[in-house]
Amino acid sequence: MSLERLLSARKKTVGAKQTQKAVEKSQAKIVYWAADADGRVVDPILRVCFSKNIPQVKVDSMKELGKACGIEVGCAIASVTED
Repeated sequence: MSLERLLSARKKTVGAKQTQKAVEKSQAKIVYWAADADGRVVDPILRVCFSKNIPQVKVDSMKELGKACGIEVGCAIASVTED
C-alpha cells in the first residue's frame, strides 16, 4: 500500500505521542509505521490499533515516513485522522 492517503490527508498525526492519543480516542483512520522503528515505540500503539480494528501500513524506513509527513527527520509512526 502506498503513502498516497497520508500525503493527501487534511489532518494527520506525526510521532508516537500524537498517534497514540489519536488511536486511543479512535480518531485514527489508518496508521503508518516504519519497519526500522524501535519496537518499544511502535508495538504498544500497534496492539491498540489491532484491538480497535484500525488498519496499519508498514513503511520501509523512518526516513521515508518522515518525508511523507512533510518533516526533515525520520518518523517512527503516523496516522491519518481526516481524509
